[in-house]
Amino acid sequence: MTIQRRTVTPFRIGQGFDVHAFGPGDHVMLGGVRIVHAHGIVAHSDGDVVIHALCDALLGALALGDIGRHFPPSDPRWRDADSRQFLRAVAEMMREAGYRLGNADVTVICEAPKIASHAAAMRVLLAADLGCQIADISIKATTSERLGFTGRGEGIAAQAVTLLLAAT
Repeated sequence: MTIQRRTVTPFRIGQGFDVHAFGPGDHVMLGGVRIVHAHGIVAHSDGDVVIHALCDALLGALALGDIGRHFPPSDPRWRDADSRQFLRAVAEMMREAGYRLGNADVTVICEAPKIASHAAAMRVLLAADLGCQIADISIKATTSERLGFTGRGEGIAAQAVTLLLAAT
């Protein structure tokens, strides 16, 4: 997709959210990391809620819609796709629009799997795909205190906030 150049403002902020149900399987993909789990994810792609929320936050900051607009689940090309390819494509859109990542803050919402021991590996992969420093990426998790679909262990969610800075 060709990005229309516009007057580049000093910074832009975006937020994203993604959710997927648990289903059959033995792992989940989060932030590009394969994590052993009692369930898999029901999704068209690999169902990586961390990357999907991050892509939506970046696309929102760029006013380019959402991940489904660029990588629709109706398109067979994205069946079982590695979500990191979505993130790399969105990072290219960011650069074409004249921006770079200032920072990203991602929160995973689930009772399980536990995220803390995987956060560092996620940060390394996400920073590599976005062309930024590891220190520019924050990954953390919270539970929903056993309330709602995440509390009942029916699925997983993530939210992300990004700050884009004009590239110099």
